[in-house]
Amino acid sequence: MHSFNENGELLPEEVDTINLLTKIPIESLNLDAIAVVTNIYRIAQGLRTKMEREVLSAYGLSWTSFSILYDLWIWNSLETKKLALSAGITKATVSNITNTLERKELCFRKVDNRDRRITFVTITEKGKRVMEELYPQFHENEVDIVLSLSVSEQKGISKLLRRVIRENNF
Repeated sequence: MHSFNENGELLPEEVDTINLLTKIPIESLNLDAIAVVTNIYRIAQGLRTKMEREVLSAYGLSWTSFSILYDLWIWNSLETKKLALSAGITKATVSNITNTLERKELCFRKVDNRDRRITFVTITEKGKRVMEELYPQFHENEVDIVLSLSVSEQKGISKLLRRVIRENNF
């Protein structure tokens, strides 16, 4: 990924590297797009690592397993296809993570009686208790991450990111 100065501009050595790697003249590149995408990637990776290290590891959860458990906590029960879409993962990954969550007695699976191809995942009472204990800690870290931003800056970034998500069907 790229390095930027405090004004969000590519560092000179990055410009040289891009020129070497792409053989595309730097003037023809959209440096603002590079800066936005690179910074989104960095914050996403940093957020995931921080949350796994500082909150989720104490519960033996990965980012993805937390994401699935969170959705179950909110909706109580979801079909595996919807869990996969929500977490941005494959149904096979949902199955693997659900296996782990079931062993920890945080959820269980049930096949739909009307259509045996459909499987629902439901949070257990133990899963609910874990989320009720875990989520306040998770949220505290969310707040800490954006503490340097004013409320209006937080709302502005959120609005812009939602637009990018919506326009790209993420």
